[in-house]
Amino acid sequence: MEFGFQLYKEQKVDLDIIDNSIFEKIADSQPDILKCIGCGCCTATCTGGKFTPTQFRKAILLLERGLNDNAFDLLKGCMLCGKCSLVCPRGINTRDIILKFNELYNQSKF
Repeated sequence: MEFGFQLYKEQKVDLDIIDNSIFEKIADSQPDILKCIGCGCCTATCTGGKFTPTQFRKAILLLERGLNDNAFDLLKGCMLCGKCSLVCPRGINTRDIILKFNELYNQSKF
């Protein structure tokens, strides 16, 4: 009987060879992204999250891991209403981070 967890190839992230240049560029222009503690207040208050899979904190984690396409899928439902910025205990300006990410992501695709 097998017991425990298994890692499948598509779930592995090799942190030595990832390309997280978009995250680094965002961190250079928006250092607030480094203050995120992953508390989930942003996700809990997200209006768009009720209808789309919008999750800011998970998107930050994916950006750090270089999974930009997955992060874009989580942020494309954002309506930029700013509710997440209001409840963030660290005062992160999420709108500026999302706008910067969209700009860099679109530049990398073309």
